[in-house]
Amino acid sequence: MERQRRNTKKYSFRQPDLKELRNLTSYVLDPLGFKARFGKLLSILTTQVDEGLISVLVQFYDPLYRCFTFLDFQLLPTLEEYAYLVGIPILDQLSFSGLESIPTSREIADMLHIDESLVGAHMTTKGGIQGLPSEFLIAQATMYGKAMSEDTFEAIFVLLIYGLVLFPNIDKFMDMNAIRIFSTLNLVPTLLGDTYFSLHMRNAKGDGTIVCCLPLLYKWFISHLPQTVAFKENKRCLRWSTRLMSLTNDDIFCGGINYNPILARRQLGFPLKNKPNNVLLEGVFFQEGKDPQGLKGRMVRAWRKIHKKGRNELGPKNCIALEPYTSWVRRRASEYLMPYEYPRPTPLVVAGPSTLPDQGVEELRDEDRSRAWIREREELLQQIKEKDALIEFLEHQVINDPNDAWTSLLPQSSKFWKRKYDRLAKEKEDMEAAYEEEVKRLRASYLPVSRALDDCF
Repeated sequence: MERQRRNTKKYSFRQPDLKELRNLTSYVLDPLGFKARFGKLLSILTTQVDEGLISVLVQFYDPLYRCFTFLDFQLLPTLEEYAYLVGIPILDQLSFSGLESIPTSREIADMLHIDESLVGAHMTTKGGIQGLPSEFLIAQATMYGKAMSEDTFEAIFVLLIYGLVLFPNIDKFMDMNAIRIFSTLNLVPTLLGDTYFSLHMRNAKGDGTIVCCLPLLYKWFISHLPQTVAFKENKRCLRWSTRLMSLTNDDIFCGGINYNPILARRQLGFPLKNKPNNVLLEGVFFQEGKDPQGLKGRMVRAWRKIHKKGRNELGPKNCIALEPYTSWVRRRASEYLMPYEYPRPTPLVVAGPSTLPDQGVEELRDEDRSRAWIREREELLQQIKEKDALIEFLEHQVINDPNDAWTSLLPQSSKFWKRKYDRLAKEKEDMEAAYEEEVKRLRASYLPVSRALDDCF
């Protein structure tokens, strides 16, 4: 029976012209100091987005679980990943809610270190939103950049990045929301929420323009794609849809709307053993002005009651996904109707006229299964060796070489080193146990073959 496939949706993306803004990078006198003060904003500004890849990615957005569901795995941007990519930490404070007061011309002038009269003279309204024209701010940044007035230049330059790159809205316009976000400190949750909100709203409508920080979404996704030369070169000139549909769980690197941190556990290094409970997958979504249930107030209050979970609650890190979870993902992918055809793998033997008897064909199948079993076992052993090498290295760092430049920055306490050593030893023990379970699973999957091969190992 032919597999049913849903139609792709038609999206466009808000990508403002950043040529003039990128030219301002020549006035950054100390790139390392700029990075220390403002994060990786220069990297995000100069990122060239492959719109073809993003166009394919958004087709896989799963509105039920608010993640990207592929045939064999799920991915979702997380707070931790966005914080790393933008180089700005997540703070234990309220994020931007839209309830903040609108800054006065005096306050904006103080933020930018320029005259209040200039701000007041150029303040205008577009689309019902107050703000400043980007041409005015670019001219000011250029003037102060040439004058080598670092503080003023950087303040204006960073605000431009916020309004044109991180939170693009109206072309060539710095709206008041971007200015308010710029004045707060907890940027990352707002960036992530903006991405999810735009994806979810456009998906619900079935088409339209996705308005969010596209370079950041692009950098996040490519960080999970295979880094092999073959995948990057794409010598067969395959379309992105074909390349992504051919990926499996083993190919992916793990490392106003809610998202599902329960589904992000594996990306953050913790194991996923089973399908999450439905109560943990409940969705919350609303649009401004359409909130009869008072969800906005509830969200703002929820940010004051964040419960962090780490190793104590989630156990040791072990980036594996067990069969009950992966089976659930495949079922969800089937129910969701993947938007592209699944590229069938090329057969090992070219089909054609054959004089082999049935027994010969069966032997060939056994040989294929044997190869698969050997390959998977070798890969598993290699992973264990790599993990062992990493733990041995860490043990050396914290036990054998306390005068190392890196470890010298840590507390010099025997109890500290003992706890560190015990934790590493426990992680190693748990890791070996988990891989032993995986070996048993593989053995069961290839039982007829594995019995025949036992003498070979």
